[in-house]
Amino acid sequence: MRNIGILVCKELRTYFISPIAYVVAAIFLAISSYLFVSQAMYISALSMQMVRFQQEIPPLDIHQTVFLPPFLNMTIILLLVLPLLTMRLIAEEARGHTMELLATSPVRSIELVMGKFLAAWLVVLIMLAITLHWPLMLMSATTIAWKPLFSSYLGLALMSGLFVAIGLFASSLTENQIIAAVISFGILIGLWLTGSGSSDNSTYTSVIGYLSLSAHVEHFVRGLIDTRDLTYLISMTVFALFLTHLMVESRRWK
Repeated sequence: MRNIGILVCKELRTYFISPIAYVVAAIFLAISSYLFVSQAMYISALSMQMVRFQQEIPPLDIHQTVFLPPFLNMTIILLLVLPLLTMRLIAEEARGHTMELLATSPVRSIELVMGKFLAAWLVVLIMLAITLHWPLMLMSATTIAWKPLFSSYLGLALMSGLFVAIGLFASSLTENQIIAAVISFGILIGLWLTGSGSSDNSTYTSVIGYLSLSAHVEHFVRGLIDTRDLTYLISMTVFALFLTHLMVESRRWK
């Protein structure tokens, strides 16, 4: 555990002394905040229009009308920007020939993988935590449903963990950071689109549908916490980290 903590601190320092973390965070927060403000202003304008024409305003589900669309869009934004955050994690070590030093050090492969994973995931969690000012801004104007909001953030946190694990695996496959980002994006978009065009009820379709990343994340964002969705996200993250461990271990043996 001590080695993992040291690696986490080292990776965090690397992130915050280089522009990559700031650029990724700025892009994510700028786009997602714009989408949230646009949705909130649209719902506000719609309500004012109904009052102006003396129509009765139906009870609004704030989570479904205001928070749901931006959260669904945030999943796409994270899919696009997180490969940029993870592409350097192992590829840079291999390109700079520091992987040989790590391979001969007392640090085990699993500790190296977990240290880099936790550092990158922590950066993403900080980005998500900054968006908590959205519900805090609306608390003075309306009632916030915190349970579906918690479910949404839980789903986004677990999904980002899976994205980071897949990005870490892609980074272990090559020394080129750009290639690592492209591989990561390809895997993520493949999982996202899996089962999107199937309509029959065969066993094969059910299995493919279960592998669909978008369906599991959407359940969380809509306020539903299902053990099947938790199992999917956690098991897929562990599997990606296991594959990364195998790749790092193979480099050590070489």
